Amino acid sequence: MTPRAALLLLAAGLLAGMAQAQSVVLSGILGGKALLVVDGGPPRSVAVGQSHQGVKVLSVETSQAEVEVNGTRQTLRLGQGPVSAEEASPETDSQRIVLQAVSNGHFLTQGQINGGSVRFMVDTGASFVAIGVADAQRLGVNLRTAQPAVMGTANGATQAWRVKLNSVRVGDVTVHEVDAVVMPAPMPYALLGNSFLTRFQMTRTNDQLVLQRRY
Repeated sequence: MTPRAALLLLAAGLLAGMAQAQSVVLSGILGGKALLVVDGGPPRSVAVGQSHQGVKVLSVETSQAEVEVNGTRQTLRLGQGPVSAEEASPETDSQRIVLQAVSNGHFLTQGQINGGSVRFMVDTGASFVAIGVADAQRLGVNLRTAQPAVMGTANGATQAWRVKLNSVRVGDVTVHEVDAVVMPAPMPYALLGNSFLTRFQMTRTNDQLVLQRRY
């Protein structure tokens, strides 16, 4: 083999190694940190916003963590087998959402509206998905064409706006064209109301809520 051929073979091997997808496993949750195993290496606790071997932790919950691998968002769950950036894409939808209750009994989860990150609280008493006006502006919701509405709250009736969201994503499930209301007051969470929830069969067992998509 000539020296040039040997160099070309070595370069090809290096490129093939670089092209391999990273294998990532969520082996535990330590407080607000995710315990990650990357490419079969030793476990490493990684806080939200930090990275380990190219895997960035975006959020950590009771039994799952959202990470970014090679520019692709992944939801890792405890007990799940390894995933890689080539196994799923942001547009891949599943049909099932599993949520764990927090200490106060509410179901909170990270999600997306129109592709922007939000923190949801499940509210079966809310007719619609509800967000505050500041979040609506951040998420690109056009209020100039919105329909005015009057909504009943704990403090009485208040002016709001009826809108239709392009997409609402929770876990690996995306629902398109979701009716929502925009409230004028700031909201600590976006309410995941029945305009989203009625598309699912809901089953609660102790502190676990399973949403199985119906349509």
